Amino acid sequence: MRCTMGRIMNSELSLLALWGYGLATLGYIALTVHLVHLRRTTAPNRTNHVLISAVALSALWAATGAIVHLLNWRELQPLHEALDALRYGAWFMLLTLLLSPSPTDRSPPPQWRPSRLIFIGGTLIFIGLFCQSLRLIDPLSPVAEHAAHYAGLALVVFGIVLVEQLYRNTTEDSRWNIKPLAIGLVAIFLFDLYYYSTAVMFKQIDEDAFAIRGFAYVFIIPLLILTVYRTRARPLNVTLSKTAVFQTTTLALVGLYLLATSAAGYYVRYLGGSWGGALQMVVLFAALLLLMLLGLSGSMRARLKVLIGKNFFRYRYDYREEWLKFTNALCAENSVLQLGQQVIRGLGNMVESPAGSLWTKDASGHKFIQSARWNFPVSDITEPSNSPMITSLDASGWVLSLEEFRSRPGRYGSLTLPPWLLEVPNAWLVIPLRTSAGMVGFVLLTTSRTPIDLNWEVNDLLKTAGRQAATFLAQMQATEALLESRKFDSFNRMSAFVVHDLKNILTQLSLMVRNAERHADNVEFQKDMLLTVRHAVDRMRQLMLQLREGATPADGFSGVSLDEIARRVQKSKSGALPAVDLKIHDAVSIRGHEERIERVIGHLVQNALDATPTEGKVWMAVRREAGMAQIEVGDTGQGMSADFIRERLFKPFQTTKQGGMGIGAYESRQYIQELGGEIHVESEENVGTCFRVRLPLLEIQTTSDLQQPEMK
Repeated sequence: MRCTMGRIMNSELSLLALWGYGLATLGYIALTVHLVHLRRTTAPNRTNHVLISAVALSALWAATGAIVHLLNWRELQPLHEALDALRYGAWFMLLTLLLSPSPTDRSPPPQWRPSRLIFIGGTLIFIGLFCQSLRLIDPLSPVAEHAAHYAGLALVVFGIVLVEQLYRNTTEDSRWNIKPLAIGLVAIFLFDLYYYSTAVMFKQIDEDAFAIRGFAYVFIIPLLILTVYRTRARPLNVTLSKTAVFQTTTLALVGLYLLATSAAGYYVRYLGGSWGGALQMVVLFAALLLLMLLGLSGSMRARLKVLIGKNFFRYRYDYREEWLKFTNALCAENSVLQLGQQVIRGLGNMVESPAGSLWTKDASGHKFIQSARWNFPVSDITEPSNSPMITSLDASGWVLSLEEFRSRPGRYGSLTLPPWLLEVPNAWLVIPLRTSAGMVGFVLLTTSRTPIDLNWEVNDLLKTAGRQAATFLAQMQATEALLESRKFDSFNRMSAFVVHDLKNILTQLSLMVRNAERHADNVEFQKDMLLTVRHAVDRMRQLMLQLREGATPADGFSGVSLDEIARRVQKSKSGALPAVDLKIHDAVSIRGHEERIERVIGHLVQNALDATPTEGKVWMAVRREAGMAQIEVGDTGQGMSADFIRERLFKPFQTTKQGGMGIGAYESRQYIQELGGEIHVESEENVGTCFRVRLPLLEIQTTSDLQQPEMK
């Protein structure tokens, strides 16, 4: 038996093929009867009718295959393969109908419906049937036989494309329904891909593949039944995706291109005589090189997207995908420059523009300057914020097409464009970036890779995307301005602390100068004066270092004696009235900056002196209290109200003293809290005030503490 192989199949394989095609015939007949019975219990549906037709044609195809092997009837072979093409057509029709959007699908409806896919599939089926007709006329013609193999391979590729398209566009909820059908058809199509590929490459059909082809179709019957019952339980919902259509169309075109290349190579080899093999290799190499060039061409991809958008969809854009892609690009950047580049790139990709530039307002707000660019030269051109173009863009929000402005200037009224814009090479679109507060900037895009019709849809998308980009840019600029303001605020706060400390030093030096008039001849006073001046100079040097470096003094935390600090503070206030009384109940040590702790205690003592009349009392006491070091500063002065302590005492720039800055108490509490301590205040008006500063103890072990008695 010839079976399109040019040689007789052995009896064992023929018997195996008979069993396979026979089982397939019985299985598909039973499935057809079952589907007809189910149709009576359901509402009329085109999909069900097409499914029944596909299953019935599969049964006829399997039956002719079984008859060919049972009766050794070679003349039925072309009819068997013609039924194969018709069966493929029925499956194509089923997949195309499933690809049609469901009534509950709210995505933009496709313009093409199933008609265009039906046309492509019908053309391929017609070619296959025509090739089988040629074989009936001349059964021994190798050209007709190989043409039939190529037609079968084209049908397989188109079937794989349809299944891939269906699976991609099915929603997540409905994918469970369609999965068995997709798996079964893909398995069959892949088997047939091998079947026809070997026939094309080796110019004959593989005997083993031909023999078990019937069994392969038997195996998918359970998957078809499972799909039918799943679809009845839960309706199928397909949402058409532009990305999926683009990828699928690309796959189909590549497959058809490779088929055409393979066919061309075969006929070059067949007609080329002794040079046939060499010419075939040249053709294949040139075809693969051309395929790589086309695949990596941005212009070709752009043209293909435009072609798909025009011919397959009512709307050009998949808005969900465009919006997610554009938003993700804007959110990924954390600086105005990087964000500006993403704005240009995102807007350019929407209209296939390969380059562009962004102009935003400068610091003065009086002009727009180039702040970012993408494949665009650096430009120092500025545009005044009150120019006619900016005013028009701000008022209308339109996307300005320079090509349209040149060809139809009347559309834009009396608008005049700046000369520099008309001189930019390949300048195409000016997209305003507007918020409710006004113009943030504008983007200039160059001519697209492929001709694009700037209809209302493109204009609306660019205008809306421009608003979103303007919001991101304005937010980024506001964030940077806020950070800069916070830096100045931090510097001003530090300056306020420094000025406050300088005021205290100045007060101390002023007191020394007043006392110098009475005690200038006193040797002890002169020594104290020199020590005071030296101490003041050291403190001012540290303050200048802190102001320059913008940080706390460089010396780290160290152990300091709190009672020694209290003695120094008492000594520094020795000339004040009333005199400061000091009681050391316990010698305690703490961890911190010695100068800053002394400044905190000195501030509290000075406040007590300022609030207390000369006949009053000011005191300090140092002790160990509940595992903490405590220093108490009290007075019998004018005191404070509870409201003042709660609402104003530890807030910056709040003071009751004339010439005071209201920084000392705030700074003191901040530093004490940094050390892990706390400040407690008890005060009563016209009675007095008591501050208790509690700090963690620093236990210092002496050498004698570390010595342990020897055990005898």
